[in-house]
Amino acid sequence: MARVVATIKIMPESPDTDLSSIEEEAREKIRSFSGNDDMKSVQEPIAFGLKALKITFVMDESQGSPDSLEEDLRSIEGVNSVETVDVRRAVG
Repeated sequence: MARVVATIKIMPESPDTDLSSIEEEAREKIRSFSGNDDMKSVQEPIAFGLKALKITFVMDESQGSPDSLEEDLRSIEGVNSVETVDVRRAVG
């Protein structure tokens, strides 16, 4: 099966929410879901001090949709919403 590169956007509840603790817990859940440590995360400014956390990771195509991962990530304390913003096959 092919490898897939997916990006998930996590929105915190407020600008005061600690993104580093959300990122740490999200990375663990993604690692458990994908079985892979290949991840990159960035904080994207939204407005008025609010920042979104975008995590890009690699998973096997046979795992299907990351919908179950989204549900798992929504359970993290301080998370308002989770959205898969990009999924594409890896080349090479």
